[in-house]
Amino acid sequence: MPEHVSILQQLGLALVALAAVAWVIGLARLVRTVAVDPPRPRTQLPMGVLPTQSRAPALESVPLTADEQDAFAGLVREFSRR
Repeated sequence: MPEHVSILQQLGLALVALAAVAWVIGLARLVRTVAVDPPRPRTQLPMGVLPTQSRAPALESVPLTADEQDAFAGLVREFSRR
């Protein structure tokens, strides 16, 4: 090695090279594993996820009194003017 390169620089270079080799080996193993045995779809939902609805919810209705119907008709008239 050249004399102007410190021991810390040499160790740093060796550490970076070692990390790169380990990363390449790990990546190759991961690619090989996924290519041979692709991941299966999950059968269970992860926690916190809501399941999809199997059917539409039932329709709900509430009977209105005569006063409520009049108030609603007044609101509809007011909004239709705008």
